Amino acid sequence: MTLVNRYQKINRVYSVSFGTNLVMLTIKFAVGLLTGSLAMLADAVDSSLDAVANLIAMLMTRIAGRPADADHPYGHRRFETLAAMLVGGLLLLAAWELVQNSVTRLVSGEVPELTVANFAVMVVAFGVNIVLYIYQQRASQRFRSEALQASAADKRNDIMVSCTVFVSLVVVELGLGWVDAAAALVVVALTGRTAFNVVRNAASVLVDCAALDAGAVQAIAETVPGVQQIMRVRSRGPADDVHLDMDVRVAPPTTTAHCAAIAGEMRARLRDHFDGLSDVQVNFLPARSVPGDTPDYALIARAQADALGLGVHEVIAARTDAGLALEMHVEVAPAQTVGEAHEIVSQFEARLREAIPDLARVVTHIEPAYTAEALDAGANAHKLARCALLCAERLFPDNDWHDCNICSVDERSYALSMHCHVAPEMPLEAAHRLAETVEMRVRAEIPALERVTIHTEPHDHD
Repeated sequence: MTLVNRYQKINRVYSVSFGTNLVMLTIKFAVGLLTGSLAMLADAVDSSLDAVANLIAMLMTRIAGRPADADHPYGHRRFETLAAMLVGGLLLLAAWELVQNSVTRLVSGEVPELTVANFAVMVVAFGVNIVLYIYQQRASQRFRSEALQASAADKRNDIMVSCTVFVSLVVVELGLGWVDAAAALVVVALTGRTAFNVVRNAASVLVDCAALDAGAVQAIAETVPGVQQIMRVRSRGPADDVHLDMDVRVAPPTTTAHCAAIAGEMRARLRDHFDGLSDVQVNFLPARSVPGDTPDYALIARAQADALGLGVHEVIAARTDAGLALEMHVEVAPAQTVGEAHEIVSQFEARLREAIPDLARVVTHIEPAYTAEALDAGANAHKLARCALLCAERLFPDNDWHDCNICSVDERSYALSMHCHVAPEMPLEAAHRLAETVEMRVRAEIPALERVTIHTEPHDHD
């Protein structure tokens, strides 16, 4: 549902409510003036304010449905909150006026003259209020609208008001005329309570009270791999338009691409747990180094490689008598010469030594970065793929080899990938050795395959 469509449907609910309230307040005012029932006039005033509140809400929600612009970069959603507050303010004003009239009636002792029309109007009002309450409550839940929630709360109050007025009419008819003014005060109390709750809820949004529990957000965000600590959580906004921002500590060498992946996963997990999240901002901070902690050498290598436009994989760290040794594969642009590739990789090695003070030795295996884009449908490519598949099945016949894909690297060479099933309980190192064995054998038997990648997965994997 688009934003514009949402507010069009909300305004349709208000149009129905406004028409109904207009009819009811006209009938209540007429009967109340004719009979002099203060309780009924109080109910009529409440209905008139409902109609005015509907008009205000219709106007505000129409504005709230506008998209973000230069003056309102976060959108116009707060106008709906403002509409809810104005509805509550009108109810408080009406409550004050009714208090004054009720006190005056109690002092004067004036008794209203009731007719059958009073009772008939209240029975009809009770039924109408129940229907409107159900209608608005369901709409508020469907559209998660603050203004509709305020209107539904007001309508629930109207149901209690109708009950109070009806009881007062019965008691007055039995001869206790002062109960009419007392019932009006009860109406005031009910209206005031509803108004106070509406204003309080709207004000909490306008003054940016926390919309989500910070502890719950932190517990979910810290489950994302790569996150070391959540430093701060802030949230604001109504239930259907929550804005959340967090300060997250990650390892200092974490690259921007890695940070973007972490932020994306955090957003996905948080939206799975919290409805109404419209914006999640993640601010990354470097974690403080702790003496004794082992650095993530692969992460450091990738960060330094990113700075030079290189790619690295299979980073292996080992401690030798001379100190720390790192071995890795470094991917460079395939169009470079051997001399150019050697020069930029030497720069990369120098940066590694600066980043890792105890690094004694770096072994880099330079290889071109493959950028295969189009699937080669030629007969030769398919023939090579079949040969590779047969080689893998000959080596490990029970591993269900599948999803064999081949792409062209240049006019005479190809990159191939295959999947195979292994037992779920197989150690990861054993699965890696299996993949390496097939990759080396296939490349040895089929020289045109410059790159072979084997993906191992458990046999029950979908």
